[in-house]
Amino acid sequence: MKNLLILIVAIAIFLHFYPQPELESWFEEQKTMVLSEFSNATDTKVRLNPEKIYKDLQPSFGQFNEEEQTFVRTITSTRESVKEFYNKYCENKRPTPKLHQKNQQLICTKISAYQSLF
Repeated sequence: MKNLLILIVAIAIFLHFYPQPELESWFEEQKTMVLSEFSNATDTKVRLNPEKIYKDLQPSFGQFNEEEQTFVRTITSTRESVKEFYNKYCENKRPTPKLHQKNQQLICTKISAYQSLF
């Protein structure tokens, strides 16, 4: 047992002072795989349904023109597109050329209500 511990410490010291790029890349791949497996295993499946945001915005569609309504439909088509829109235009408060400023604020307000489910 003592010899095994000495061997492990010796290998750790060797790798610390003489890094091996192939070994480090393999380790990073394995680490990424393990973290993704843990993430999948512990996922609660409570996720944002983009259709919910679209339904919340439907009563306000009177102030949206047809192009804006189509753009909202594309935004709310997938969870990733909602997240991308929120990160790009809502968090950074950048205007989008496809929406009027008040409509963009309304969309950002509706999305921020579900931000914890991203």
